[in-house]
Amino acid sequence: MQVAIVYDSVYGHTEKQAQAVAEGVRRVPGAEAIMIPVSENQAPWDLLEACDAIIFGSPTYNGSLSSRLKKFMEDATRPVWLGMKWRNKVAAGFTNSGAMHGDKLNSLIGMALFAAQHGMIWVGLDLFASTNPEDKNRIGGWLGAMAQSDDASPEVTPIKSDLETAIYLGQRVAKVTQQLLAGKASE
Repeated sequence: MQVAIVYDSVYGHTEKQAQAVAEGVRRVPGAEAIMIPVSENQAPWDLLEACDAIIFGSPTYNGSLSSRLKKFMEDATRPVWLGMKWRNKVAAGFTNSGAMHGDKLNSLIGMALFAAQHGMIWVGLDLFASTNPEDKNRIGGWLGAMAQSDDASPEVTPIKSDLETAIYLGQRVAKVTQQLLAGKASE
């Protein structure tokens, strides 16, 4: 089972979150995480079509997705959307911003709408929000994993609990994908 993590990161904070998502995917036996940064060349459309799930990630800038992830989405129209090549593929999302809230929900909504337009099956978080900064889902996202990064090196931010939330999301997506694939095989 292959799970692609399609992400953008400018300063390295969202890449660190993407790596945590990949770690979560790898915790599920038989699951392989494939990292695909949108900053590199042309998107590997055939590889993405072959994957069983795609998890999207972007920093939140000015309450929205990064321009490079938006370009990836626009570029998917001809090679993917017209043929509905991602129909019934599992999808999820994560985002990161400098502000604690910073309108991250809008970025996740953008990813979820993109997935819906492709006929994908969206997987959110099933974690209650916590007021303890050491707990997973401290920011309180349901639609996907949210992280906050200070204006510091990615070596120190986002904090551990935000990365644990990203790990949890990756693992949840891999488990849900595995369940759907098992049901498909028994049909």
